[in-house]
Amino acid sequence: MKFINILTLVLVIVGGLNWGLVGLFDFDLVAAIFGGGSALSRIVYVLVGLSPQSGRSPRWSRRSAPARSPPSDTGSRSEGAA
Repeated sequence: MKFINILTLVLVIVGGLNWGLVGLFDFDLVAAIFGGGSALSRIVYVLVGLSPQSGRSPRWSRRSAPARSPPSDTGSRSEGAA
């Protein structure tokens, strides 16, 4: 499972860098490396698009905090004191 998390992180970073380069310099890094419109570049685009979805539910449900019980009222106060 750790490999999937690392792969997902790498794909999200690659996607972010690629979109940053496209926005700033009109340069598509994935197309430059794998060829524009090639099957390999399309696979990379699909994996980058799916990578944020792969970790959504399991990661967030694991980190949710457990329910806390209310504090007990075990007395530092005495019943008869006013």
